[in-house]
Amino acid sequence: MSLDAVGSEQKKAEPQPRSVRVVLLALMIAMLLAMLDNMIVGTAMPTIVGELGGLEHLSWVVTAYTLATAASTPIWGKIGDMYGRKNIFLLSIVIFLIGSALSGMAQDMGQLIGFRAIQGLGAGGLMVGVMAIIGDLIPPRERGKYQGMMAGVMALAMIGGPLVGGTITDHLGWRWSFYINLPLGAVALAMIVTVLHLPAVKRTKQKVDYLGAALLTVGITSIVLVTTWGGTEYAWSSSVIMELIAIGVVTLGSFVYVQTKAPEPIMPLHIFRNRNFSLMQVIGFLTGFVMFGAVLFLPLYQQSVQGASATNSGLLLLPMLLSMMVVSLFAGRITTSTGKYKIFPIAGGALMVAGLFLLAQMDTETSRLTSGIYMAVLGAGMGFLMQITMLVAQNSAEPEDMGVASSSTTLFRTLGSSFGVAIMGALFTSKVQEEMAARGGDAVTQQSAQLDAASLAKLPDAAREAYQIAVSSGTHVAFLLAGSVAVIGFLAAFFVKEVPLRGAGPQKPGEPGEGAAASEGGKVPQSA
Repeated sequence: MSLDAVGSEQKKAEPQPRSVRVVLLALMIAMLLAMLDNMIVGTAMPTIVGELGGLEHLSWVVTAYTLATAASTPIWGKIGDMYGRKNIFLLSIVIFLIGSALSGMAQDMGQLIGFRAIQGLGAGGLMVGVMAIIGDLIPPRERGKYQGMMAGVMALAMIGGPLVGGTITDHLGWRWSFYINLPLGAVALAMIVTVLHLPAVKRTKQKVDYLGAALLTVGITSIVLVTTWGGTEYAWSSSVIMELIAIGVVTLGSFVYVQTKAPEPIMPLHIFRNRNFSLMQVIGFLTGFVMFGAVLFLPLYQQSVQGASATNSGLLLLPMLLSMMVVSLFAGRITTSTGKYKIFPIAGGALMVAGLFLLAQMDTETSRLTSGIYMAVLGAGMGFLMQITMLVAQNSAEPEDMGVASSSTTLFRTLGSSFGVAIMGALFTSKVQEEMAARGGDAVTQQSAQLDAASLAKLPDAAREAYQIAVSSGTHVAFLLAGSVAVIGFLAAFFVKEVPLRGAGPQKPGEPGEGAAASEGGKVPQSA
């Protein structure tokens, strides 16, 4: 395995596989930082509110981070392409660590929200930087070997996040939920500075598309606020939500127009002319929609209906996450050995649809073993899809657009998760309240459609049984919707074109190679 370098780097001796593994370890630490943060902080929130107050602003601690991450993601990708990946990635880590340190030192809720926004700004560059650097270092044909590693980091974050957050909060205090990022980030910084060597980038004379960046930021912010506030802070038909939708539509429409005129657009539209790239954005959006909805509602169902402990909520997802990790590793190995990948989006789409419709059948009598099997089916589907979407998207873009390809795929998955949580949540809440009203227990859900295990245990037997039936019904409609949405991703997978992955070996004269995909959009990528 060698670094995928150009220019003067090609004249140097090939780096040892060990150096690449060290870089990948540093990148995985950075990815873990970005993925762990919200899960650790979520566990510490009750303690934070108890000390700082400001309960009415609680949701903004998460929203500020999410908004800053989503809005900055495309910008990080583009400036990495323009000014060099390594330094921009290091800058994103530094900003994330500064935000973490400041958040740990916050003296009131307003400061914490502001510092969380700084932290989210850095986090937007972490995920994009990791994916883009892997795209620079490792040819797509070889990249499949590392899919299992990335899926493992994701599983570790989802399982370990709540456990680590609870342990840190109980023994060290909530401020260490933020401070824990500092030593991990310092290790990643040191390793990347000393070991990561990327080809020098010829800096463009064009300036950053500030107008496009501003329009995209406002548009993404509006969308995320709609999905965050709709049905919770404000009714879906309220003037605030309608105004945010209008702002989002206008600014994103203006953004598309500006991108056709800008000399160095934030998100060059020509990459969407590539069929495979556009399909991966659709599939990534739908995978995010399904995955984060499942992560939200599965623990809720198991705690409320099956009586599981909230303390071990991360472990409840173990069947899904282990299945996802194993299947992702298997798909990566097959992709590396054969260079073929079209079957995986199709198989992943089919398993995801099957898993969701199976989960929609759960009721108050469903055993943990049965629900675990259903989760494993869903996890297998996501395992086929999670990394393949990024792999194919990067293979479909020109090397100089690697950051944009990575950030677009990350952004669409993030937006999918926002829509998934919002829409599935709205359906779930509505169904629970409807069922409870029909059973005379509407007072139980007057404040919230979600009760924790402690609150549930205090209810009279009749009210508790009614609530369990209501949660089961709400879970049914939420997963039924997710399954219907996943069908679109399954159908889209059939239109993916099997384009040879770069790094698949010498190309025969006259063979289209990876340029075949780009030629659909009128541009042929240069050799990576």
